[in-house]
Amino acid sequence: MSEAFITATAASLPNAPVDNESIETVLGQIGGRPSRARAIVLRQNGIKSRHYAIDPISGLPTHTNASLTTEAIRLLAQDSGFALDSLQCLATGTSLPDQIMPNHGVMVHGELGNPACEVISTAGICLSGLAALKYAWLAVKGKDAENAVATGSELSSKILRAEHFSAESAARVAALSVHPGIAFEKDFLRWMLSDGAGAFLIEPRPRAGQVNLRIDWIELSSAAHRLPVCMYAGGERNPDGALSGWAQFPPAQWAEKSIFAVKQDVKVLDRHIAEATLETPLAALVTRRKLKPEDIDRFLPHMSSYYFRQPVADALTRAGLPIPFEHWFTNLATKGNTGSASIYIMIDELCRSHRLTSGERLLCFVPESGRFSSGFMHLTVV
Repeated sequence: MSEAFITATAASLPNAPVDNESIETVLGQIGGRPSRARAIVLRQNGIKSRHYAIDPISGLPTHTNASLTTEAIRLLAQDSGFALDSLQCLATGTSLPDQIMPNHGVMVHGELGNPACEVISTAGICLSGLAALKYAWLAVKGKDAENAVATGSELSSKILRAEHFSAESAARVAALSVHPGIAFEKDFLRWMLSDGAGAFLIEPRPRAGQVNLRIDWIELSSAAHRLPVCMYAGGERNPDGALSGWAQFPPAQWAEKSIFAVKQDVKVLDRHIAEATLETPLAALVTRRKLKPEDIDRFLPHMSSYYFRQPVADALTRAGLPIPFEHWFTNLATKGNTGSASIYIMIDELCRSHRLTSGERLLCFVPESGRFSSGFMHLTVV
């Protein structure tokens, strides 16, 4: 098998940044009341600004997920001089496509309008972007394709707007807001998620005179065999913790139960996220890949919140790979939590910062709380 390199990167962040005080102006207030959870969540997550695909004046959407992804790919082609007509493999990942079917990848291909090519779309949550990248990497590395474009994208704002919450759920959130701890459980995702898309060009050879990232390996793993559902949409958790999908409920109950809203059990998240997605799988990788702290020049963790910064650091130490904070890179504070697009947007910003030098080694970490999956990627700057 040959090698494969990330030879170009791009990110698309819709509209102007939205600061913390303007979030409810754009998304609206549930039940017409300011959220009591907002200040608590924002204080913990450390996000200062984010982007939404919503016109702040009209309140109308400015992008679909497919069009935002297409915008990132076109920026990629424009910046690198890559001819989209020669694209052989397109791999896309997202948590929330614009529709249940057809898949996100073919909708992006339709928006691009480039000639026939292989198209794949990976399902999941935050890990779907890295899964798409692994497919694109293996296609080029295995010589099934001479080039590939991988994407991660999220358009969370479409489910975060106030009008998408039923009257019952709005009343429930308003009533619970007098108990901030409970409101945090019900309302906090509105202050955590945002929109964005990223794209990588994968080629079998590095380009001269620029930063390239050789993909050394990508490892994905799931802990679903031992842990319950934590983050979900399109279903309802039963009292025993099992998940019933949307098709198991009559349509009359979809709005009442907020079936298609994104929900997360923060207690389960806090209890398992560091161990299940980082400590346990990384400890196995440290042994198998012979990883040493001194061999990692930069650590790029996808974090939903700065609340997890110290737990992640502690888990790294327990896994046998302590990495000091000065070697970390994240843009969570300025770009927000963009889910499957996050690792793309981080790497794009780092590549454009002119801070990378040949030979540097990067370890990327992407956790997913859906049922506790994780991904690790090792890159070498060329």
